[in-house]
Amino acid sequence: MQKPVAPALTIDPARPSTLCATGTWQVHALSGAGVFGQLDASLGGIRDADRAEWDLTQVTALDHIGAQWLWNTWGKVRPAKLVLGDGQEEFFQRLQDAGTLTLPEPPAVRWMTIAALGARMQGLSEHLWSFVGLIGQFVLDMRRFLADPRRGPWKEISSNIYHIGFQALGITALVGFLIGVVLSYLSAQQLHSFGGDIYLVNILGMSIIRELGPLLAAILVAGRSGSSITAQLGVMRVNEELDAMLVMGLPHGFRLILPKVLALAIAMPLLVIWTDTMALLGGMVAAKLELGLSPRYFIHKLPDAVPLANYWIGIGKGVVFGSLIALVACHFGFRIKANTESLGAGTTSSVVSAITVVILADAVFAIVFNGVGF
Repeated sequence: MQKPVAPALTIDPARPSTLCATGTWQVHALSGAGVFGQLDASLGGIRDADRAEWDLTQVTALDHIGAQWLWNTWGKVRPAKLVLGDGQEEFFQRLQDAGTLTLPEPPAVRWMTIAALGARMQGLSEHLWSFVGLIGQFVLDMRRFLADPRRGPWKEISSNIYHIGFQALGITALVGFLIGVVLSYLSAQQLHSFGGDIYLVNILGMSIIRELGPLLAAILVAGRSGSSITAQLGVMRVNEELDAMLVMGLPHGFRLILPKVLALAIAMPLLVIWTDTMALLGGMVAAKLELGLSPRYFIHKLPDAVPLANYWIGIGKGVVFGSLIALVACHFGFRIKANTESLGAGTTSSVVSAITVVILADAVFAIVFNGVGF
Protein backbone atom coordinates (compact mmCIF):
# COMPACT_ATOMS: atom_id res chain seq x y z
CA MET A 1 0.00 0.00 0.00
CA GLN A 2 1.46 3.39 -1.06
CA LYS A 3 2.34 5.64 1.85
CA PRO A 4 0.24 8.87 1.83
CA VAL A 5 2.03 12.11 1.03
CA ALA A 6 2.38 14.21 4.17
CA PRO A 7 0.28 17.37 4.22
CA ALA A 8 2.19 20.62 3.71
CA LEU A 9 1.71 24.34 3.20
CA THR A 10 3.86 26.17 0.60
CA ILE A 11 3.98 29.50 -1.19
CA ASP A 12 3.30 29.40 -4.92
CA PRO A 13 6.43 30.90 -6.61
CA ALA A 14 4.33 32.27 -9.45
CA ARG A 15 1.85 33.81 -7.00
CA PRO A 16 3.64 34.99 -3.83
CA SER A 17 0.37 35.89 -2.12
CA THR A 18 -1.10 32.39 -2.55
CA LEU A 19 -0.80 29.57 -0.01
CA CYS A 20 -0.95 26.14 -1.54
CA ALA A 21 -1.98 23.08 0.44
CA THR A 22 -0.49 19.83 -0.86
CA GLY A 23 -0.49 16.20 0.08
CA THR A 24 -3.03 14.05 1.90
CA TRP A 25 -5.19 15.92 4.43
CA GLN A 26 -6.82 12.92 6.05
CA VAL A 27 -6.75 11.58 9.61
CA HIS A 28 -4.20 8.78 8.94
CA ALA A 29 -1.76 11.32 7.46
CA LEU A 30 -2.42 14.04 10.02
CA SER A 31 -2.01 11.65 12.98
CA GLY A 32 1.70 11.22 12.33
CA ALA A 33 4.19 12.45 14.88
CA GLY A 34 4.71 16.21 14.69
CA VAL A 35 2.51 16.80 11.63
CA PHE A 36 0.36 19.46 13.26
CA GLY A 37 3.44 21.11 14.72
CA GLN A 38 5.10 21.29 11.28
CA LEU A 39 1.94 22.78 9.76
CA ASP A 40 1.72 25.41 12.52
CA ALA A 41 5.41 26.23 12.01
CA SER A 42 4.95 26.57 8.25
CA LEU A 43 1.95 28.81 8.76
CA GLY A 44 3.80 30.94 11.30
CA GLY A 45 6.70 31.52 8.92
CA ILE A 46 4.50 33.02 6.22
CA ARG A 47 3.96 36.77 6.28
CA ASP A 48 0.41 38.04 6.13
CA ALA A 49 -0.95 34.48 6.25
CA ASP A 50 -4.29 35.75 7.50
CA ARG A 51 -4.75 37.80 4.28
CA ALA A 52 -3.30 35.24 1.86
CA GLU A 53 -5.14 33.50 -0.92
CA TRP A 54 -5.63 29.72 -0.50
CA ASP A 55 -5.36 27.07 -3.16
CA LEU A 56 -6.47 23.52 -2.27
CA THR A 57 -6.45 22.07 -5.77
CA GLN A 58 -3.21 20.17 -5.10
CA VAL A 59 -4.69 18.30 -2.07
CA THR A 60 -4.88 14.67 -3.12
CA ALA A 61 -7.37 13.60 -0.41
CA LEU A 62 -9.38 15.48 2.22
CA ASP A 63 -11.62 14.42 5.11
CA HIS A 64 -13.42 16.17 7.97
CA ILE A 65 -10.32 16.24 10.21
CA GLY A 66 -8.21 18.03 7.62
CA ALA A 67 -11.06 20.37 6.71
CA GLN A 68 -11.59 21.18 10.39
CA TRP A 69 -7.91 22.14 10.85
CA LEU A 70 -8.06 24.45 7.86
CA TRP A 71 -11.38 25.91 9.03
CA ASN A 72 -9.93 26.68 12.47
CA THR A 73 -6.86 28.22 10.83
CA TRP A 74 -9.11 30.54 8.82
CA GLY A 75 -10.83 31.68 11.99
CA LYS A 76 -13.95 29.69 11.06
CA VAL A 77 -14.59 32.04 8.12
CA ARG A 78 -13.90 31.34 4.44
CA PRO A 79 -10.96 33.32 3.05
CA ALA A 80 -11.83 36.06 0.60
CA LYS A 81 -10.11 34.14 -2.20
CA LEU A 82 -10.31 30.36 -1.98
CA VAL A 83 -9.81 27.82 -4.75
CA LEU A 84 -11.14 24.35 -4.01
CA GLY A 85 -10.65 21.02 -5.73
CA ASP A 86 -13.25 18.50 -6.73
CA GLY A 87 -15.44 17.24 -3.82
CA GLN A 88 -14.02 19.72 -1.26
CA GLU A 89 -16.91 22.18 -1.24
CA GLU A 90 -19.12 19.78 0.73
CA PHE A 91 -16.75 19.66 3.73
CA PHE A 92 -16.46 23.42 4.15
CA GLN A 93 -20.15 24.00 3.47
CA ARG A 94 -21.04 21.70 6.39
CA LEU A 95 -18.55 23.49 8.65
CA GLN A 96 -19.98 26.84 7.62
CA ASP A 97 -23.57 25.68 8.29
CA ALA A 98 -22.60 24.23 11.66
CA GLY A 99 -20.92 27.50 12.62
CA THR A 100 -24.19 29.38 12.30
CA LEU A 101 -25.87 27.21 14.92
CA THR A 102 -26.08 28.89 18.31
CA LEU A 103 -26.90 27.14 21.55
CA PRO A 104 -29.58 28.75 23.72
CA GLU A 105 -28.16 30.71 26.60
CA PRO A 106 -28.79 29.17 30.02
CA PRO A 107 -31.52 30.96 31.92
CA ALA A 108 -30.23 33.51 34.35
CA VAL A 109 -30.59 32.72 38.02
CA ARG A 110 -33.28 34.95 39.39
CA TRP A 111 -34.01 35.59 42.99
CA MET A 112 -37.54 35.14 44.19
CA THR A 113 -39.51 38.21 43.24
CA ILE A 114 -42.15 39.82 45.37
CA ALA A 115 -44.84 38.42 43.05
CA ALA A 116 -43.48 34.87 43.40
CA LEU A 117 -43.25 35.25 47.18
CA GLY A 118 -46.81 36.55 47.26
CA ALA A 119 -48.00 33.60 45.17
CA ARG A 120 -46.39 31.15 47.58
CA MET A 121 -47.87 32.90 50.58
CA GLN A 122 -51.26 32.83 48.89
CA GLY A 123 -50.88 29.08 48.26
CA LEU A 124 -49.90 28.51 51.91
CA SER A 125 -52.87 30.51 53.18
CA GLU A 126 -55.15 28.55 50.86
CA HIS A 127 -53.81 25.29 52.29
CA LEU A 128 -54.34 26.54 55.86
CA TRP A 129 -57.85 27.76 55.11
CA SER A 130 -58.78 24.47 53.47
CA PHE A 131 -57.27 22.50 56.35
CA VAL A 132 -59.25 24.51 58.91
CA GLY A 133 -62.40 23.84 56.89
CA LEU A 134 -61.58 20.14 56.90
CA ILE A 135 -61.26 20.19 60.70
CA GLY A 136 -64.60 22.00 60.97
CA GLN A 137 -66.28 19.42 58.74
CA PHE A 138 -64.79 16.64 60.88
CA VAL A 139 -66.21 18.24 64.04
CA LEU A 140 -69.68 18.38 62.45
CA ASP A 141 -69.42 14.76 61.31
CA MET A 142 -68.23 13.74 64.77
CA ARG A 143 -71.26 15.41 66.36
CA ARG A 144 -73.54 13.54 63.94
CA PHE A 145 -71.76 10.29 64.78
CA LEU A 146 -72.07 10.80 68.55
CA ALA A 147 -75.72 11.74 68.18
CA ASP A 148 -76.54 8.45 66.47
CA PRO A 149 -73.67 5.93 66.83
CA ARG A 150 -75.73 3.07 65.38
CA ARG A 151 -75.67 4.71 61.94
CA GLY A 152 -71.96 5.36 62.09
CA PRO A 153 -69.39 3.93 59.65
CA TRP A 154 -68.26 1.11 61.95
CA LYS A 155 -67.09 -1.18 59.15
CA GLU A 156 -64.89 1.55 57.71
CA ILE A 157 -63.46 2.32 61.15
CA SER A 158 -62.72 -1.35 61.82
CA SER A 159 -61.12 -1.80 58.40
CA ASN A 160 -58.90 1.25 58.85
CA ILE A 161 -57.80 0.13 62.32
CA TYR A 162 -56.74 -3.19 60.83
CA HIS A 163 -54.85 -1.69 57.89
CA ILE A 164 -53.35 1.24 59.76
CA GLY A 165 -52.74 -0.34 63.16
CA PHE A 166 -52.42 -4.10 62.99
CA GLN A 167 -50.46 -4.23 59.74
CA ALA A 168 -47.99 -1.66 61.09
CA LEU A 169 -46.99 -3.79 64.10
CA GLY A 170 -44.12 -5.45 62.27
CA ILE A 171 -42.29 -2.36 61.04
CA THR A 172 -42.80 -0.43 64.28
CA ALA A 173 -41.52 -3.38 66.32
CA LEU A 174 -38.40 -3.76 64.19
CA VAL A 175 -37.51 -0.07 64.11
CA GLY A 176 -38.37 0.42 67.79
CA PHE A 177 -36.21 -2.52 68.86
CA LEU A 178 -33.24 -1.29 66.82
CA ILE A 179 -33.59 2.27 68.11
CA GLY A 180 -33.64 0.94 71.65
CA VAL A 181 -30.48 -1.07 71.02
CA VAL A 182 -28.63 1.90 69.51
CA LEU A 183 -29.73 4.35 72.20
CA SER A 184 -28.88 1.97 75.02
CA TYR A 185 -25.51 1.07 73.54
CA LEU A 186 -24.42 4.69 73.05
CA SER A 187 -25.73 5.82 76.44
CA ALA A 188 -24.08 2.90 78.22
CA GLN A 189 -20.68 3.84 76.84
CA GLN A 190 -20.94 7.37 78.18
CA LEU A 191 -22.44 6.39 81.54
CA HIS A 192 -19.85 3.69 82.13
CA SER A 193 -17.00 6.20 81.81
CA PHE A 194 -18.56 8.22 84.69
CA GLY A 195 -19.62 5.24 86.78
CA GLY A 196 -23.34 5.93 86.29
CA ASP A 197 -24.42 2.57 84.90
CA ILE A 198 -27.55 2.41 87.03
CA TYR A 199 -28.93 5.59 85.44
CA LEU A 200 -29.29 3.93 82.06
CA VAL A 201 -32.82 2.89 82.98
CA ASN A 202 -33.75 6.51 83.72
CA ILE A 203 -32.38 7.76 80.40
CA LEU A 204 -34.01 5.04 78.32
CA GLY A 205 -37.32 5.18 80.15
CA MET A 206 -37.79 8.94 79.92
CA SER A 207 -36.50 9.35 76.37
CA ILE A 208 -38.42 6.43 74.87
CA ILE A 209 -41.73 6.62 76.75
CA ARG A 210 -42.06 10.39 76.69
CA GLU A 211 -40.49 11.37 73.37
CA LEU A 212 -38.97 8.78 71.06
CA GLY A 213 -41.73 6.18 71.22
CA PRO A 214 -44.64 8.45 70.18
CA LEU A 215 -42.52 10.41 67.69
CA LEU A 216 -41.04 7.31 66.08
CA ALA A 217 -44.41 5.60 65.76
CA ALA A 218 -45.96 8.77 64.30
CA ILE A 219 -43.22 9.20 61.67
CA LEU A 220 -43.52 5.57 60.61
CA VAL A 221 -47.30 5.77 60.40
CA ALA A 222 -47.10 9.07 58.48
CA GLY A 223 -44.81 7.50 55.91
CA ARG A 224 -46.67 4.21 55.69
CA SER A 225 -50.35 4.89 56.36
CA GLY A 226 -50.49 8.63 55.61
CA SER A 227 -49.22 8.09 52.09
CA SER A 228 -51.64 5.18 51.67
CA ILE A 229 -54.62 7.34 52.66
CA THR A 230 -53.61 10.12 50.27
CA ALA A 231 -53.01 7.69 47.42
CA GLN A 232 -56.35 5.97 48.06
CA LEU A 233 -58.27 9.23 47.90
CA GLY A 234 -56.25 10.32 44.87
CA VAL A 235 -57.09 7.14 42.98
CA MET A 236 -60.74 7.66 43.86
CA ARG A 237 -60.45 11.14 42.35
CA VAL A 238 -58.81 9.80 39.19
CA ASN A 239 -61.46 7.08 38.84
CA GLU A 240 -64.26 9.60 39.55
CA GLU A 241 -65.42 7.58 42.55
CA LEU A 242 -65.62 10.72 44.69
CA ASP A 243 -68.03 12.29 42.21
CA ALA A 244 -70.08 9.11 42.18
CA MET A 245 -70.38 9.23 45.98
CA LEU A 246 -71.75 12.76 45.83
CA VAL A 247 -74.25 11.73 43.17
CA MET A 248 -75.46 8.88 45.43
CA GLY A 249 -75.76 11.26 48.40
CA LEU A 250 -72.81 9.82 50.37
CA PRO A 251 -70.88 12.66 52.07
CA HIS A 252 -67.10 12.45 51.81
CA GLY A 253 -66.53 13.64 55.35
CA PHE A 254 -68.73 11.09 57.10
CA ARG A 255 -67.73 8.08 54.98
CA LEU A 256 -64.08 8.79 54.23
CA ILE A 257 -62.54 11.34 56.61
CA LEU A 258 -64.27 10.42 59.88
CA PRO A 259 -63.40 6.68 59.79
CA LYS A 260 -59.75 7.35 59.01
CA VAL A 261 -59.31 9.99 61.71
CA LEU A 262 -61.04 7.85 64.37
CA ALA A 263 -59.09 4.77 63.31
CA LEU A 264 -55.75 6.54 63.62
CA ALA A 265 -56.79 8.18 66.89
CA ILE A 266 -57.54 4.70 68.28
CA ALA A 267 -54.64 2.80 66.70
CA MET A 268 -51.85 5.31 67.34
CA PRO A 269 -51.87 5.09 71.18
CA LEU A 270 -51.74 1.31 70.90
CA LEU A 271 -48.86 1.57 68.42
CA VAL A 272 -47.09 3.96 70.79
CA ILE A 273 -47.35 1.43 73.63
CA TRP A 274 -46.15 -1.32 71.29
CA THR A 275 -43.21 0.77 70.03
CA ASP A 276 -42.26 1.76 73.60
CA THR A 277 -42.27 -1.89 74.64
CA MET A 278 -40.09 -3.03 71.76
CA ALA A 279 -37.68 -0.11 72.17
CA LEU A 280 -37.31 -0.80 75.90
CA LEU A 281 -36.81 -4.48 75.13
CA GLY A 282 -34.01 -3.57 72.72
CA GLY A 283 -32.48 -1.26 75.30
CA MET A 284 -32.73 -4.03 77.91
CA VAL A 285 -30.86 -6.45 75.65
CA ALA A 286 -28.12 -3.90 74.93
CA ALA A 287 -27.82 -3.02 78.62
CA LYS A 288 -27.35 -6.68 79.48
CA LEU A 289 -24.62 -7.12 76.86
CA GLU A 290 -22.83 -3.81 77.44
CA LEU A 291 -23.19 -3.18 81.19
CA GLY A 292 -24.34 -6.51 82.54
CA LEU A 293 -27.62 -5.09 83.89
CA SER A 294 -30.07 -7.92 84.37
CA PRO A 295 -33.55 -7.70 82.79
CA ARG A 296 -35.06 -8.21 86.25
CA TYR A 297 -33.27 -5.11 87.58
CA PHE A 298 -34.30 -3.17 84.48
CA ILE A 299 -38.00 -4.03 84.89
CA HIS A 300 -37.91 -3.41 88.64
CA LYS A 301 -36.25 -0.02 88.29
CA LEU A 302 -38.34 1.27 85.36
CA PRO A 303 -41.55 2.27 87.29
CA ASP A 304 -39.50 4.30 89.78
CA ALA A 305 -37.40 5.95 87.06
CA VAL A 306 -40.37 7.04 84.92
CA PRO A 307 -43.33 8.71 86.67
CA LEU A 308 -46.78 7.62 85.53
CA ALA A 309 -47.54 11.02 84.02
CA ASN A 310 -45.05 10.33 81.21
CA TYR A 311 -47.06 7.29 80.11
CA TRP A 312 -50.20 9.39 79.79
CA ILE A 313 -48.32 12.12 77.94
CA GLY A 314 -47.04 9.53 75.46
CA ILE A 315 -50.54 8.10 74.96
CA GLY A 316 -51.97 11.61 74.54
CA LYS A 317 -49.34 12.33 71.92
CA GLY A 318 -50.40 9.18 70.10
CA VAL A 319 -54.03 10.37 69.91
CA VAL A 320 -53.08 13.85 68.70
CA PHE A 321 -50.42 12.65 66.26
CA GLY A 322 -52.75 10.05 64.77
CA SER A 323 -55.56 12.55 64.26
CA LEU A 324 -53.22 15.09 62.67
CA ILE A 325 -51.70 12.52 60.30
CA ALA A 326 -55.14 11.41 59.13
CA LEU A 327 -56.36 14.98 58.64
CA VAL A 328 -53.26 16.01 56.69
CA ALA A 329 -53.43 12.87 54.53
CA CYS A 330 -57.12 13.45 53.75
CA HIS A 331 -56.47 17.14 53.06
CA PHE A 332 -53.88 16.39 50.36
CA GLY A 333 -55.87 13.42 49.09
CA PHE A 334 -58.91 15.56 48.28
CA ARG A 335 -56.73 18.20 46.57
CA ILE A 336 -55.34 15.71 44.04
CA LYS A 337 -56.45 16.33 40.48
CA ALA A 338 -57.52 13.67 38.01
CA ASN A 339 -54.05 12.85 36.65
CA THR A 340 -51.18 10.63 37.73
CA GLU A 341 -48.66 13.47 38.05
CA SER A 342 -50.81 15.21 40.64
CA LEU A 343 -51.23 11.88 42.45
CA GLY A 344 -47.48 11.43 42.90
CA ALA A 345 -46.86 15.05 43.91
CA GLY A 346 -49.79 15.03 46.35
CA THR A 347 -48.64 11.84 48.05
CA THR A 348 -45.13 13.23 48.50
CA SER A 349 -46.43 16.52 49.89
CA SER A 350 -48.73 14.62 52.24
CA VAL A 351 -45.92 12.61 53.83
CA VAL A 352 -43.61 15.60 54.21
CA SER A 353 -46.36 17.81 55.63
CA ALA A 354 -47.58 15.11 58.03
CA ILE A 355 -44.09 14.57 59.46
CA THR A 356 -43.60 18.32 59.79
CA VAL A 357 -46.93 18.76 61.57
CA VAL A 358 -46.10 15.89 63.92
CA ILE A 359 -42.76 17.47 64.88
CA LEU A 360 -44.45 20.84 65.44
CA ALA A 361 -47.09 19.19 67.64
CA ASP A 362 -44.35 17.42 69.60
CA ALA A 363 -42.67 20.79 70.21
CA VAL A 364 -45.98 22.18 71.50
CA PHE A 365 -46.30 19.19 73.85
CA ALA A 366 -42.76 19.81 75.13
CA ILE A 367 -43.59 23.46 75.90
CA VAL A 368 -47.01 22.83 77.46
CA PHE A 369 -45.92 19.88 79.63
CA ASN A 370 -42.40 21.07 80.42
CA GLY A 371 -42.93 20.76 84.18
CA VAL A 372 -45.00 17.55 84.19
CA GLY A 373 -43.61 14.09 84.82
CA PHE A 374 -40.16 14.99 86.18
